[in-house]
Amino acid sequence: MKIIISFITFFLLTTNCGFKVLDKSKNNNFSIQEVRTSGEMRINYKIKNNILINSKEASENQVVINLNTKKIKNIKEKNIKNEITKYEIFLISKVEFFLIKDDIRANFSKSVTGDFTAGNNYSATINNEKKNC
Repeated sequence: MKIIISFITFFLLTTNCGFKVLDKSKNNNFSIQEVRTSGEMRINYKIKNNILINSKEASENQVVINLNTKKIKNIKEKNIKNEITKYEIFLISKVEFFLIKDDIRANFSKSVTGDFTAGNNYSATINNEKKNC
């Protein structure tokens, strides 16, 4: 009986679940022709760099991207002395892209929420905001 249980356990541990890794080379089959940005420049810079890292220079699918990012900062918490202790940030990015080869235009938007603590002075608060955006 122990041999059968150990054989079944060994069989279950060595077989896979059927998960298959996708061919990622098909996902990054585009080349960025131009990126136009407006709004929050620091956030747009980070987004632009992430997009450019994933693009291929020698691809036939050339893309022009318009990126508009908006940051909204609200007060999340205050203490008993009515001092601000936490802020909440909403980042809204509107992306419009144009595929040159196929003459296709499309757009989408993405929003993200986060929060950060207020520091003892203004510069500490700004540094906390930069780390969390």
